[in-house]
Amino acid sequence: MTTDPGFVVGLDREREVLTVALATHRHVVLEGPPGTGKSTLLRSVAAATGSEVVFVEGNAELTPARLVGQYDPSAVLAGGYLPENFTDGPLLTAMRGSGLLYLEELNRIPEETLNVLITVLTEGEIAVPRLGTVRAASGFRLIAAMNPFDAIGTARVGQAIADRMCRVVLGYQPEEAERAIVAGVTAADDRGVALAVRLVRATREHRDLRTGSSVRGAIDLVLLLDGLLRLRGRQLADGRETARDAAHAALSGRIRVTEGVERTPEAVLDEILDEVWPVDAGPPEVSGDDGAPPGGGPGKAPGPPAEAGPDATPPRRDAASRRSPRTTGRREMQLRHDAFAAVSPEVGDLDEDAFAGLMGEDPDAAAALLADLATATDRELRAAARRLAARVFVQVGRTGAARARGTWRLVASRRPEGDLDLDRTLDRWTGVWPPAADDLVTRRWAGSRRAVCLVVDRSGSMQGLGVAIAAVAAAGVVLAADERLTTSVLTFADDVTVLQPHGRHRAAEDVVLDLVGLRGHGRTDLGAALRGARQQLVPATADERVVVLLSDCLSTAGEPAGTALAGIDRLHVLCPLPSAEALDAARLLAARGGGTMQPVRSMTDLGPALTRLLG
Repeated sequence: MTTDPGFVVGLDREREVLTVALATHRHVVLEGPPGTGKSTLLRSVAAATGSEVVFVEGNAELTPARLVGQYDPSAVLAGGYLPENFTDGPLLTAMRGSGLLYLEELNRIPEETLNVLITVLTEGEIAVPRLGTVRAASGFRLIAAMNPFDAIGTARVGQAIADRMCRVVLGYQPEEAERAIVAGVTAADDRGVALAVRLVRATREHRDLRTGSSVRGAIDLVLLLDGLLRLRGRQLADGRETARDAAHAALSGRIRVTEGVERTPEAVLDEILDEVWPVDAGPPEVSGDDGAPPGGGPGKAPGPPAEAGPDATPPRRDAASRRSPRTTGRREMQLRHDAFAAVSPEVGDLDEDAFAGLMGEDPDAAAALLADLATATDRELRAAARRLAARVFVQVGRTGAARARGTWRLVASRRPEGDLDLDRTLDRWTGVWPPAADDLVTRRWAGSRRAVCLVVDRSGSMQGLGVAIAAVAAAGVVLAADERLTTSVLTFADDVTVLQPHGRHRAAEDVVLDLVGLRGHGRTDLGAALRGARQQLVPATADERVVVLLSDCLSTAGEPAGTALAGIDRLHVLCPLPSAEALDAARLLAARGGGTMQPVRSMTDLGPALTRLLG
């Protein structure tokens, strides 16, 4: 994006590649999220080379006839299928006129329409029924733009098309370049521009957001903020609430909350604002030696500073950044918990006596509040809550921890030895005769050496009481370990994270501190979770390898969980805060794993459930 059609900010390398591709008679697809300058880049290169651009908006309504052209029905009735009765579509217009055909939103165009382009891209010609073969002029090129495949409403582009085009991937520009763009468009105050760009860039990295805002959001935010400040007679320094109103209006419709996360866009924006502009501080300062945006002031939009270098592109959001705990502002905490004001009457304050009273009256409400306090935006409150959570959740987990009793016992197993357990086999049997080996459950006498892996689901709406239940369960499993019981702890969503590797000791308090930072995001890949557990259990020296899965078992990604049970002797399921659908799914999976399902509707259910599973 730029104020000058002949100059593009922050896309020098991409501009060079596109220019050379066109000069060497290549067709190109520009791929990147909205607002990264795809259209601006093309127009800039076209203006520099003097090429005409024929623009086509790609959507599901773009038929082959609309792209290629068609005969005028009334003219055909009057004079027949004559060439002069044919109206060229944008494809033929570009082919005959030595122009650039720009197809926007390539991966939203129907496949039958894209197939029309195959011969054009390969041979430079197209056969039109009754019109004949139309050959492209020497200057014809196809330039397409598209969002990444996982954007809403997109589909994969077929290999036949992809194989005939070069691909240039655009990411968001560095922060300095985005500030230059916003300043060039809005001519706004430097600090307002810096605030807007930081807020917008934070939306792209937030773990609860599937899609963040483009630089267009920063432009709108600056204009709304500037107008609201003037209307209310305020300065930016005392306009935090005004910035909040402007951010809600400019950004809430541009961001997309991750599936399964029960938060509103406004709540996420409040959290981001609390991080970028804390309540007790002023707006963020402008970085740089002289405090001016790159380019020397409003109205100018040069490229990024020299020290940024050609490789200064922003990192893409990866698994590590998405796992970092989000924070929760006081406003959201007050809406979520009735007792919040009593437990934290002031910023930075945690009243442990008030919390102890709440714990005695309503353990579930107290545990849910403590879990949320552990990710409070207020740093002092967050630190105090994490210290308290380590003590409280470990103590509660200690009451549920049980030592293995006895030397031998009769247990269900998926190994082909022992006596057939008819009831559990019938629960697992798919109905195909003869039953597969994986459908058979036997009973055998097992020794007391067991390896147990707790697998905690962190997808979906993992917050509050769900986090507390997970933390207490982890503490109970870790504390139950002794010479006859070895343990490990994993968490998963659409990836798997090892909190405690098998055979390595970690203090229960440390595992709890990791877990209370969890918040739900991502999809539920049960198959990946069980494979991760198997990797921990297989090397263990044990007579029985057990997985305790804390999940609603409603898989939304990956292969079916039943295909990942090899190497696991028993699978028990703890189903937290279950719905009817979750209970059915959990029972079925536990039966297939030769184990049992225990619903956990409150903190008081967890201790007995752990005792039954670990005892």
